[in-house]
Amino acid sequence: MNKTPEHGAANTETTESSEALKEIESGPYMRRIRSFVRREGRLTKGQAGAMERQWPIMGIEFNGEQLNLASIFGNANPVVIEIGFGMGKSLVTMAKAAPQINFIGIEVHTPGVGACLLEAEAQNVSNLRVIEHDAVEVLNDWLADDCLDGVQIFFPDPWHKKRHHKRRLIQPEFVALLRKKLKAGGVLHLATDWENYAEHMLEVMNVAPGYENQATDGTYIPRPDERPLTKFEQRGQRLGHGVWDMKYTAV
Repeated sequence: MNKTPEHGAANTETTESSEALKEIESGPYMRRIRSFVRREGRLTKGQAGAMERQWPIMGIEFNGEQLNLASIFGNANPVVIEIGFGMGKSLVTMAKAAPQINFIGIEVHTPGVGACLLEAEAQNVSNLRVIEHDAVEVLNDWLADDCLDGVQIFFPDPWHKKRHHKRRLIQPEFVALLRKKLKAGGVLHLATDWENYAEHMLEVMNVAPGYENQATDGTYIPRPDERPLTKFEQRGQRLGHGVWDMKYTAV
């Protein structure tokens, strides 16, 4: 898998249990599978300390009721969610650069959550909250419709083998769910470093109801300035590897 911890993993699917695979193979997608297969990992001392200090401040727990985003952030600023933020460095960088926007990161890898909180603490970022849970359940149960100004999914697991393509996160049912949560005018920003997955994303998104591709030719856009260029991408560029960005406006 062409990924490092710097990348958002879209609730990364790097280990699989037989139970999870059974759920994946037996549809329907939105009801039966999760957006990830959980990875376990050991927290570093720094990550564990950040979890202890910052989770009460920045962590979001589900109490059975839909989230009141204005109450969570203490303001009515626009809200952007990132699904699968990996170790969180890029997400924290984006939040630091745009204090007028509220960011929520969703990730299931506990060390990644700890690393994100540690970086946010170091950068003194206050407009960021994190959720350690399955993104599909968060979207379905935690969030009201028409509440988000943006959703970003950067470098999700490409499931590069053809027989595994149905496990990719970007599928018609999933982007339809995202559209329900986006306000009119909200933006879905996708990025991948696998060309075949980029083509798959275009196929799904260009026929998805309620979205309009921001690219004038209906394909890709240059990397927007607000998405940080990671060290992984810089190495890839030197080796001639591509990265494909797409933005779709909810209409």
